[in-house]
Amino acid sequence: MITRIVNLARVVWDKLLRYALKFGVVGLAGYVTDVTVFNLLRLGVFGSDHFFAGPIGANILSVAIATIVTWFGNRYWTFREHRRKNYLLELLEFATVALGGMLIAMLCLWVSHYLLGFDNLVADNISKNVVGLFLGTAFRFLLYRFWVYGHHRKDGLSAHEHKAEAAALSIFEDDAEASKDADGPTRALTARD
Repeated sequence: MITRIVNLARVVWDKLLRYALKFGVVGLAGYVTDVTVFNLLRLGVFGSDHFFAGPIGANILSVAIATIVTWFGNRYWTFREHRRKNYLLELLEFATVALGGMLIAMLCLWVSHYLLGFDNLVADNISKNVVGLFLGTAFRFLLYRFWVYGHHRKDGLSAHEHKAEAAALSIFEDDAEASKDADGPTRALTARD
């Protein structure tokens, strides 16, 4: 019985919790980026006579910048063993999911600001950065984990493939090869052939 519980705990850790914790750390960096940019824009630090100074424009720009930050973190840390060879397709899918998360947060912001009339900075932050963040994060985590970086993806790189790829791209020489190279390039070439 205890062995089954331990095995179940290992599976839950390996398949979900380990990723969720790393995703949370990367998400925190993205959150700080998002909130900082959003509030700087809303406070008019970059001027107040443009689209990005309003709540919707500020949300679009802050989420776009935070998406780039979180893509790097998730690609190279959270889901590194499942990242894709085709990084442009991965970025496109990642951005699509992030757009869905942004739309969820934006809907919360729109409802609060325009529909319910809570049009101050505190209400904007609560609707976007509390309610919208919770709903959008759950949406993004599930789709990143099981779609963008899913095990089933054909072009995903496993940790073993990464090692093999690095070995193929590296030139390994032992001391004997290095001394042959020092004697002259022609001798080294004939020795390797």
